[in-house]
Amino acid sequence: MRAVLAAVAGATAVGGFAPLEQPLLALASCVVLLHLWQVAPSPRAAFGVGFWFGLGLFGAGVSWVFVSLARFGGMPAPLAGLATLGLCAYLALYPACTGWLQARAPGPPWVRATLVAPAAWVVLEWLRGWVLTGFPWLAMGYAAIDTPLAGYAPLGGVYLLSLATLACAGALWCLLSGQGRAQAAVAVGLIVAAGAALQTVRWTAPIGVATHVTLLQGNVAQDLKFDPARYARTLETYAQLAELSQARLIVMPETALPRFLDLVEPAYLERLDAVGRRNGGDLLIGAPLRDASGRYTNSVVSLGTSRRQAYHKVHLVPFGEFVPPGFGWVMRWLSVPLSDFSSGARDQPLLEVAGQRVAVNVCYEDAFGAEIARALPAATLLVNVSNVAWFGDSLAPAQHLEIARMRALETGRMVLTATNTGITAAIGANGALLGRLPQFAQGRLEIAALAFGGATPFVRLGNSLALVLAAVLLAAAGLIARLQRGR
Repeated sequence: MRAVLAAVAGATAVGGFAPLEQPLLALASCVVLLHLWQVAPSPRAAFGVGFWFGLGLFGAGVSWVFVSLARFGGMPAPLAGLATLGLCAYLALYPACTGWLQARAPGPPWVRATLVAPAAWVVLEWLRGWVLTGFPWLAMGYAAIDTPLAGYAPLGGVYLLSLATLACAGALWCLLSGQGRAQAAVAVGLIVAAGAALQTVRWTAPIGVATHVTLLQGNVAQDLKFDPARYARTLETYAQLAELSQARLIVMPETALPRFLDLVEPAYLERLDAVGRRNGGDLLIGAPLRDASGRYTNSVVSLGTSRRQAYHKVHLVPFGEFVPPGFGWVMRWLSVPLSDFSSGARDQPLLEVAGQRVAVNVCYEDAFGAEIARALPAATLLVNVSNVAWFGDSLAPAQHLEIARMRALETGRMVLTATNTGITAAIGANGALLGRLPQFAQGRLEIAALAFGGATPFVRLGNSLALVLAAVLLAAAGLIARLQRGR
């Protein structure tokens, strides 16, 4: 019964994230999880509770992995199901280890629920974000992006929001279980009030005048994107969309040109270049690049009045863009074009286009907040180009947009995201959605993009503050346990 309740709680937590965006569901699920941990008879049982919670959370929340493997990757459905289940089981190990650690901690249940569990959760969530190249999807803090707790994002990023969320859940568990109700109520009030107060702080400020930007969404179906018979039509789609724009900066999505750039007809590139020069600005175009050695990168190239520049994707997707050592056999079951990319240099210059210093990231690179922050405070604008068509009409596009909103909050910069089939959107420096295009529709999104200067504490410190606070909570829990043993 504990396993069923934990799995249901985990699946329910998905409702706190986009597209449902009901944060109380995530908070309530965390309260249930903490209760199941406190009544678990042993650390092993607590491990199991965490595992089943994680299996419910990721099984429901990243079910889109199956879509990408089976529908677009060509993997047989049974194998795709097993692969998705295997990924979810791996991800579930992180909340499972959290449960085991908090159960092993000395001290009364209220200490484990309010101090140890939130701290351990954040440390394990952070580890999940970089171990085996990282999979930081569904960090609990994302569910709090539209709550007063969002004020913590510029301080310590999404992991500080996770810490605040789990701390609130722990205090609510104490309130409901009758353990220090007055203190628990005060704790929740202080955490929420502090977050609300922080939302009034403006860490960054606009500089200069706004830049007219157009984001293009070509709506090329994924199963046609790399079809040679569709190639000319794809190029014409983007050329016509660009020619209709008067914007100083025009942004096309990831691999908008689905062919190595050196194979694209020079006349076509000259046509796009002419658009940028006519508008007195530039275009950013997603296209694969390759060098003389045959090494190729997932890149974004500029055309127009500025000098030719390029950004090469650094954080590649396992199996989608590179094959991890020892897993070459998997590709016998997958049909993924251009699945052997090379990673770009870690520190690349900003793209100086249309009067902005633009930090570009590609696809799920924007899920790694600390990596995005490395381009700041020098960058005045963040641009993400993606091809989320790989995941169809699943939860992934809405979740990806929510992630982009968090990056805007953390950095105090506008974020513009151009996608192939959606969700193309413009996000303010406060994380608010300024405009978006409907999914699976061709179109242009016009936006006045402000350059921002200054740095949030997160830009300066990265994830350090959240991890230090987690360490402080663990130290406090240890001190309380020692004092109680000494009585």
